[in-house]
Amino acid sequence: MRLAVAMRVGLHAIRRNLMRSVLTMLGIVIGVAAVIAIVALGQGAKQSIEDRITSAGANMIVVRAGNRTIGGVRLGMGASSRLTEADAQSLRSLPMIRFGSPGLRTRKQVVSGGENWSTSIEGCGADMPLIRGWKMHAGSFFGERDVREAQPVAVLGATVRDMLFGASATAPVGSVLRVGVVPFRVIGVLESRGDTSGGDDQDDAIYVPYSVVQNRLMGVTYLDRITVGVDTADHVPAATTAIESQLRVRHAIAQGAPNDFRVRSLDEIAEVRSAGAQTMTWHLAAIAAVSLVVGGVGVMNIMLVAVTERTREIGIRTAIGARQRDVRLQFLVEAVLMSAIGGALGVVLGIAVAQGLTAWFGWPTDVQPGVVCLAVAAAAGIGVAFGFLPASRAADLEPIDALRSE
Repeated sequence: MRLAVAMRVGLHAIRRNLMRSVLTMLGIVIGVAAVIAIVALGQGAKQSIEDRITSAGANMIVVRAGNRTIGGVRLGMGASSRLTEADAQSLRSLPMIRFGSPGLRTRKQVVSGGENWSTSIEGCGADMPLIRGWKMHAGSFFGERDVREAQPVAVLGATVRDMLFGASATAPVGSVLRVGVVPFRVIGVLESRGDTSGGDDQDDAIYVPYSVVQNRLMGVTYLDRITVGVDTADHVPAATTAIESQLRVRHAIAQGAPNDFRVRSLDEIAEVRSAGAQTMTWHLAAIAAVSLVVGGVGVMNIMLVAVTERTREIGIRTAIGARQRDVRLQFLVEAVLMSAIGGALGVVLGIAVAQGLTAWFGWPTDVQPGVVCLAVAAAAGIGVAFGFLPASRAADLEPIDALRSE
């Protein structure tokens, strides 16, 4: 029997018992849809995590001032004052480094009109928005000329804007506020970035040129950090090693002696969170795949019933010349057809559910073509696996016994 004929006969058998066939396929439909929707939801969550980490600086490396010891007392990380602007310039010369921002942080009381607020004053370079992926809500960030000339200009975080000016998008731009005794002109407001994983408010800060912090707010020449942006995330490990080697040479640190700085990136955090989301996705997909097996059992049960109901038909086929392999192929094709049709309907339902989750609940989803193909192939494979027993039983019927059946 040719495969095309077997498929045509199989479709006729499915249409003849349409309601029973639909109910049989329902398990396959639900299983495939569940796998596609759950994997899409997991992939969307993984992508969301990666996007958030990227916005926080997936290609970012932060060099912080390290430990120093005075009179036998170890003062801890951040106590060293050996990071300088010259160090930052030397790191910018490394081939994998695209952006660099010297940094210095302090905390001051900020006053505007009748309002005041204690906040973090973040001295940084003009490249900082490019390194961190920051977006402006209003106005603009300061430039290299402002840094070079130590211009007293400020960019506000959303929390500082709300505390001093209210939630208006543009009212602060052009206003003047006082940081300690130094007046600053507001030139921009950053978009809100929310809290960190540790619960710190990223919007509770004012960003000013680091040169202003050095010269007018703290009266120092050192830095407490240097933030650099690497050209690609793949180069972060190599760039970390190059930065460490460069600074050890510049600081004349003897071989075997500890660094007076530390180098950190978000690379490990990104890998851990993405791997966690990926693991959870596949665990949930494996649970959802159980329903595919249940659907396959349903297909097998119905095909066994079909063999019993069509015993006389099988006898007639074998009596007029059908071989055992023809009968086996016929019932196997019917099982595969039901599973494949159920798989196709499951794909449509799964994609619709994934899109519905995004539209109704705002959950990020990402339907993977590979997962869709795998789900359909699994459905067809289940048809073969669970259809083999009924097909074999039909093929093993003796023609005389089959013709006697009523």
